[in-house]
Amino acid sequence: MTKITSKHLEVTPLIRERIQARLEKLSRHDIQLINPHVIIVQEKQQFKIEASVGIPGHKLFAQAKHEDLYSAITAMGQKLEKQLNRQTHKPEAQRYTSLKRDEAVDDGLEGEFEEDYAA
Repeated sequence: MTKITSKHLEVTPLIRERIQARLEKLSRHDIQLINPHVIIVQEKQQFKIEASVGIPGHKLFAQAKHEDLYSAITAMGQKLEKQLNRQTHKPEAQRYTSLKRDEAVDDGLEGEFEEDYAA
C-alpha cells in the first residue's frame, strides 16, 4: 500500500492511480517494495514530488520538479527505476566482479610470499 501525502493539493483518484501505475513499473525487477511513501507539494508555479521506497538491503529516494504534475510523477518514476536497475544489476557489473576477484587473489598469495621470504 502506497502512502501518499500532499501539501496544498488534494490527491484525486486519478493522481493516486498515476502514482500507483509508476510504482508498479518497478515491480518488473521482481523486488519487493517496502513502505513506498510519496509526498506531493504544490509550490508557486510548479509541483515537487518526492518518493521514498525501501527495498531489501537499500532505500531508494527520488525527487522531481515540474510545472505539470503528471510530468513530475513520470520523472520521479524514471529516477526510481534507474536507481533500482543499478541496484539489481550491481553484481553483474564488471567493476564489482573484478574487485571481488582481486580480493580473492590477494588473500591467497599473502601466505606464499611470507613462506618464501621467511628464510
